[in-house]
Amino acid sequence: MEMIKEGQHLARQEAKQDMATLAHAGEYLTFRLGGEEYGIDILRVQEIRSYEPPTRIANAPAYLKGVVNLRGVIVPIVDLRLRLGCESAEYNTFTVVIVLNVKGRVVGAVVDSVSDVLELQAEAIRPAPAMATTGLDNACLTGIASVGERMLILMDIEALMSSPDMGLINA
Repeated sequence: MEMIKEGQHLARQEAKQDMATLAHAGEYLTFRLGGEEYGIDILRVQEIRSYEPPTRIANAPAYLKGVVNLRGVIVPIVDLRLRLGCESAEYNTFTVVIVLNVKGRVVGAVVDSVSDVLELQAEAIRPAPAMATTGLDNACLTGIASVGERMLILMDIEALMSSPDMGLINA
């Protein structure tokens, strides 16, 4: 009897995992941070702009670079390299700001470069491994995708930007 319950429990876990993976199939904007490539849901992206130094805010965390005025909207700019604990890189001509619409708030994310937009099928996405991390909450990682020779780290940018420690968006 116990083996049957254990088998049912495992089947439920696999079904939940399959449903989670299916939920992540779709189009992703891919970008680079250091040597790694990441993907975020394209539906969260409002626009992509070249990097321009923002106006610094006193006593802000290091990853919050400041704010810019985007057509009358004050937009906080977050350096994802610093937020995710990556090595700091120089700002160059490839550095861009991905302007995001997260829970009705406009937020900018600084990345090293934007690669492309990919449509990912469910079978190309694997669940993110459970790991102890310091820079990124595992809830923000939605999966790992294999596209040819490329490995993409898929993340829930809405969960990252609206996390309480960011203080940008009220939950």
